[in-house]
Amino acid sequence: MTTLICGSLAFDTIMSFEGRFAQQILPEQLHILNVSFLVPSLRRDFGGCAGNIAYAMRQLGGTPLPMAALGSDGDGYLQRFHDLGIRTEFVRRIGDSYTAQAMIMTDQDNNQITAFHPGAMMHAHLNRIEARADIRLGIIAPDGREAMLQHAEQMHAAGIPFVFDPGQGLPMFNGDELAHFVELASWVAVNDYEGRMLCDRMGMDLAALSRRVRGLVVTLGGNGCEVWQDGARQHVPAVAPAQVVDPTGCGDAWRGALLHGLEQGWDLARCAALGNRMGALKIAAHGPQNYQVDAAVLAMD
Repeated sequence: MTTLICGSLAFDTIMSFEGRFAQQILPEQLHILNVSFLVPSLRRDFGGCAGNIAYAMRQLGGTPLPMAALGSDGDGYLQRFHDLGIRTEFVRRIGDSYTAQAMIMTDQDNNQITAFHPGAMMHAHLNRIEARADIRLGIIAPDGREAMLQHAEQMHAAGIPFVFDPGQGLPMFNGDELAHFVELASWVAVNDYEGRMLCDRMGMDLAALSRRVRGLVVTLGGNGCEVWQDGARQHVPAVAPAQVVDPTGCGDAWRGALLHGLEQGWDLARCAALGNRMGALKIAAHGPQNYQVDAAVLAMD
């Protein structure tokens, strides 16, 4: 059994600002905003939602199958997937584009400001999903707008239950489009901010939203997460990290664990508990794909 992961592949340029954004940005002056942040540390990592989720699932022993687009500069990413044992038959090369690029700046409070160039990601809809016996689960993660719309339809038509994870792509869609995603999906995963935006655009609360799918999960950062099913809420406590180093990719690590648990047939709360462990492990490491999973994370009763 393999899980189809539709989403972006990107290179992340990650910068650390040693102050607080709130101390540098004057709300009453936003109409003439002109700020500069000194970032003493900078590094480049492999990223993108599909890559990060695939990495997490592979760390947990799964067989993820990413579907995404890379640009002319994507040879290194393909080699990385090869080295990790992640299959690449659905990774399309776009020769006249760069691979998507995310420039992420994090302050002392783990707030982030991100600039994103989509590049090859805008051609991800050229990939097409067909029914296949070995693909039993999927996720629609942030990607090009047309890719998200088409892949959700194709996954549903192929009879593949999937998680709808709108993430940073949520603002691209209106209420009717989001409602259609939810209608097609089996589960929805959002953070608390995305959950509020999704409910606002669909004109309902979390309880009502949860009645439209098998399950809804709302991640709350350091406060764990909420699992909603049939209008009932269950809080799943956070796991304290060994240290807080870098939040980049924590949500994707969490979703990789969610998919791993769903593959095993676990109940949603157990999946969420593993997700909280994975998030705590990831936040203690720099970059979205540089942490290692040990046996303790997998020891889920």
